[in-house]
Amino acid sequence: MANNSAKGIIIAAPSSGSGKTVVTLSLLSALAQSGIAVSSAKVGPDYIDPCFHTESSGRSCFNIDQWAMRDQTIANNLSTLQTNSDLVIIEGVMGLFDGPETGSGSTADLAAKLGLPVILTVNCSHQAQSIAALVSGFANFRKDVHIAGVILNWVSSERHTRLLTKAVEDIGLKVIGAVPRVNDLQLPSRHLGLVQAHEHPEIQTFIERAGKIGAASIDLESLQNLAQPLPSPSNTPLTSLPPLGQHIAIARDEAFGFIYPHLIENWRASGAEISFFSPLANQAPNTSANAIFLPGGYPELHGDTLANNTTFLDALRISKALIYGECGGYMMLGDGIIDKDGNRHQMAGLLPVTTSFAKRKLTLGYRTLTHNSALPWPKTLKAHEFHFSTVENQNAADPLFEATDTNGTPIPAMGLKRGNVMGSYAHIIDEAP
Repeated sequence: MANNSAKGIIIAAPSSGSGKTVVTLSLLSALAQSGIAVSSAKVGPDYIDPCFHTESSGRSCFNIDQWAMRDQTIANNLSTLQTNSDLVIIEGVMGLFDGPETGSGSTADLAAKLGLPVILTVNCSHQAQSIAALVSGFANFRKDVHIAGVILNWVSSERHTRLLTKAVEDIGLKVIGAVPRVNDLQLPSRHLGLVQAHEHPEIQTFIERAGKIGAASIDLESLQNLAQPLPSPSNTPLTSLPPLGQHIAIARDEAFGFIYPHLIENWRASGAEISFFSPLANQAPNTSANAIFLPGGYPELHGDTLANNTTFLDALRISKALIYGECGGYMMLGDGIIDKDGNRHQMAGLLPVTTSFAKRKLTLGYRTLTHNSALPWPKTLKAHEFHFSTVENQNAADPLFEATDTNGTPIPAMGLKRGNVMGSYAHIIDEAP
């Protein structure tokens, strides 16, 4: 019976590439198909995995980010996830102990903070008894982090499973699953990470198959028995990032899909009206909106279409609303985007910047931002930056944010503002503590 004080468990791994996302999706799908009210969260500043979580569980997935979120925001997100849930599965980020250079933010930090057990998902494709040394090292590295069980991932045979299981159980840890390597359950990727869930050509077939494999290869009852109660739901009203406006029109389609669910949830809870429109379908934002939000995404993959969607572009150009763009949305508000083949696509022309994918350069990291602008947000914000594009050309305009990295070291100012239009590469997560 679902309730408001669910149990929780964390799915982690020794490193990225261990298959923890597909294992998490398998668990969510299998539990949901068995009638368990299961919700999920994702550690860190991730947009892609939560969308797959939602497809698997049928429930919204929220991000939990100790570096970028206030304790109150984390508590509020967990409280929302607990509502009408029996179990909350939290998928970790990178390796169990990997995180920002300064401050909390690793999966291990969250496990210690919440007092939740960790299930370690291990890529076993190139090892046998050596798994014992690996798992033992992770289990004993921090006394405040409890590894309650192991999922053997990408096992090749029954004999392989027996060798691995004996090695793990000989050091006193429980194996709760052995998942075979299944090639058609590998998530597709592109230049900026995974393909979004709604772009997956057969997403429901993928999720159902993952659920069947999870049910057949993982002991779901043991997983639920290992889970521990989450902290009691928060009764403290959240002082969230204020809504961008009383009516916010948000771009949402395959070109603009990167937005944190907790922001929309909190804005609605604050009384803001939310409407959606598709730039790819040449839709204009609702004319009654007093704020327009272009989230991040992949506009560079749809340059010709966006450049020719005059209904959408003209609506932006004549709007008196506050117009705000993040990453892909920021690029859309600029003069143009140069794609990876060197082709230039005319964009809205509201900010004097041209961005380019012709020479890829990864920019990645958490940011602390300060601003003095029309954004109705606190002066200091926490954010994340992740993109491969570069600024090809930029003309005079006021910077939107002053910025520092995780060490507090100043970095070049980010973004631009001109009248009612503003944007940057940063994805805003929360108000700074």
